[in-house]
Amino acid sequence: MAAQENPRMTEQHSTRRFWLGGKRAAEQDRFFREALESWGWQAGDEHDWDAAWITGMPEAGQFRRVSPTRTMNHFPGNAALTVKSRLHESLATLRERLHESHGPDHELTRRLAFFPRAYVMPGDYHALQQAAQDHPEQRWILKPTNASKGKGIRLLKDVAETPLARDWLVQEYLANPHTIRGHKYVLRLYVLIASLEPLRVYLYRQGFAKLASEPWDPDDADNPYSQLTNPDINALNDRAEVPVEFIDVNRYRQWLRDQGHDDDALFARIEDLVALTVISAVDAMRHRTAEAGADPRGCYELLGLDCLVDDTLKPWILECNLSPSLGICAAPEAGGRVEEAVKGGLVRDLVTLLDIPGQASTETASEEVDQAQGSAAALVAEAEAERARAGGFSRLLPAAEPERYLPFFTLPSLADRRLAEGLAGRPLPAPRLARRRVTEIVDEDRLALYDTRRGDLYRPNDTAALIWLLATEGLDLDAIVEALCHAMTGAPDDRGDERKADRETLRREVWTTLDDWCRAGLLCQQGERVASGATEPAAEADAAAFKAPCVARGFALRLAGHEWALEVASAPAIARLEREFGERLTPLGDEAASERPRLRVLRDEAGYALADADRLLAARLTLPQLATALTSHLLHRVASPERPVIDAPLLSMPDGAGVLCLLPVGEPRRRLLARLREAGGGRLTRGVRLDLSDPTRAEPLDLPLADAADEPASAWPASRISAGVTLRGVLLPGGEHVQEPLAPVAMLEALGALLPHCLAGEGRVLEGHGVTALGDWLSSLALSAIPSESESETKKETETETEVTETESEPQGPSSASLTDWLATHIASDAQAVRPAAAGE
Repeated sequence: MAAQENPRMTEQHSTRRFWLGGKRAAEQDRFFREALESWGWQAGDEHDWDAAWITGMPEAGQFRRVSPTRTMNHFPGNAALTVKSRLHESLATLRERLHESHGPDHELTRRLAFFPRAYVMPGDYHALQQAAQDHPEQRWILKPTNASKGKGIRLLKDVAETPLARDWLVQEYLANPHTIRGHKYVLRLYVLIASLEPLRVYLYRQGFAKLASEPWDPDDADNPYSQLTNPDINALNDRAEVPVEFIDVNRYRQWLRDQGHDDDALFARIEDLVALTVISAVDAMRHRTAEAGADPRGCYELLGLDCLVDDTLKPWILECNLSPSLGICAAPEAGGRVEEAVKGGLVRDLVTLLDIPGQASTETASEEVDQAQGSAAALVAEAEAERARAGGFSRLLPAAEPERYLPFFTLPSLADRRLAEGLAGRPLPAPRLARRRVTEIVDEDRLALYDTRRGDLYRPNDTAALIWLLATEGLDLDAIVEALCHAMTGAPDDRGDERKADRETLRREVWTTLDDWCRAGLLCQQGERVASGATEPAAEADAAAFKAPCVARGFALRLAGHEWALEVASAPAIARLEREFGERLTPLGDEAASERPRLRVLRDEAGYALADADRLLAARLTLPQLATALTSHLLHRVASPERPVIDAPLLSMPDGAGVLCLLPVGEPRRRLLARLREAGGGRLTRGVRLDLSDPTRAEPLDLPLADAADEPASAWPASRISAGVTLRGVLLPGGEHVQEPLAPVAMLEALGALLPHCLAGEGRVLEGHGVTALGDWLSSLALSAIPSESESETKKETETETEVTETESEPQGPSSASLTDWLATHIASDAQAVRPAAAGE
């Protein structure tokens, strides 16, 4: 074969160009640009480039332009690592496969216990609620699946409030972090996937510990500056002397040694974590790269891996970041100088390792052909030359001990195995495979394979069917190739170059066919569990038991003299409704249920649905929304034009007096209700029913109020409920024109605010005489307005997602002291009974 012209040798005279693309700040490109400019490269654009450095992902068409001499810093399919939900899926799939092949207690399986459980919305909502019910001590953190810089991350006070949108993930919160000077930290590590086929992975020896700007406090869950380490969040902390602090890995390791810790043991576990994480996603990346028509030799990937170390010095992976920030986040005195040196060195070493400038020794044409065909010698030569250029990078894959990682691959590629054997200097056992999730269907002499998880049917041709039968009879892959050669030629003789080429082609076909089936889940590498005959897939059995539907239970639900049969088919929903409705919800047998109007709570694909008999009332409900929707429906059912229901918060005071609050739902109302209850004592509930013939005495419906922390409903005695309350006051939204707290309100304004809260039954409205009766009744009450809180205060609270103290948020609202005076003057029958509640004011 004639020697091929090498572009790097013939084009040395021409200017090579780099393209800096994507949504980026100039500082993100600075080190890459400087590294290539030092080799005489010039800036190009999206049409003219030899090396592309893209922040984020490029357009799909750009991947078809890459080649060994035109490189780009991304692989198609990298979302299997860089999207939080996909990362968890990749790792969970790997762990499940090892559970099945080796068993949950095998050393290989135990090595995968480095990522917290996570649940992807909306499909995992029910599993999450069950996990939260089974582990009430566990705390949970909510994350957007594809955001950066800490955006949207927060601890959940109530896991039931998890949004059902597709872009959210809930993860176990690691509540025992190791700390530096009392501050939580996360390690930012830099991982380079230099080659996909075969897989070559490096870890940069330097990196950073990123510190939270305030001391870690497990009880201060709402403080992002204590709980989160993201520089973009902590940079907003104007209370901290050093809001963003980076400690480089060298100093961190020295600090660990000074503290008496074994830093080598920690980083050995970290290296294992990194290698296994990349292996978990290699199938998806290889498949997507082939689909995109990209030459994998022209792609590489630099990842920013965030790792939390707990107080036992166990590392946990949190996330892998696409296009990790290369800007300087810390101030010079807080690690910024070292940060700049580390990030600059990182990019320079990356450019050299990958030989982007094209300065490495040129291979001969025959070596290039051998490499293209997967020659072990060429693969080893390429890997060792690359390693010699690695600078601050340390190679993790392939490992010095190949058996340490090859069992974790769905199936190592032929190139993976040949490189591992070449570097190890010895032959490795060929993989053996076992059936996984498949049923074989035979019709005369034809074979079909049914995927029992996805429901797909495969109909292999005669050669593929023979490969399947040989593999599932226990032959290793080398033996399968020999058996096929013998079947096709009638003799095992492999003399001659032509015979060798045929054998090599067959080997590739066998490997590719079996790799496809392994990726589909029909086969897996044979482990000790499968080899011993324990074919019951432990992880699948556990998952099936966990996902088994809850048997529906029947309850009697009572309200205001009405009673329904409520059917609930979800253990978390039962627990939630029992907590919300208390003694109003009691078990009910099937026979008794048939005599009552029927309500049903159903598990929807995303959340819950509520039905009245055969009529769907609401769907896609979270657990809190379920309780709210059920409450709203019941309020409509017990209301009538003569006995309307006011759907609003009610403060029932110990002396029998009551106050209605007509403020809209939101944080200002929540704070007002808390101060109102503090001032007046008693109980906050939702809903009150009036008798318009005598509205002075009202019937509290004692339903749960979503935005008021309170004791369970069962703690309020039934005798107290039936006694009723005397409504003496109404708190109303004052609007922009009201400046003073608790300013008097005219009856007509109060009537206008009350009517939207007034229910007269499903599809019915109050009659004229009823509205007149309401107006007369309101004229006898204390009607007071609450000024609106400023928009800036509400916005600030929403952005920081932290509690705002009274002194910060109540200049326009009534204080606890002013509410105490109002209650004592206008509401309570005994003023002295009110004042002690605010003694601390």
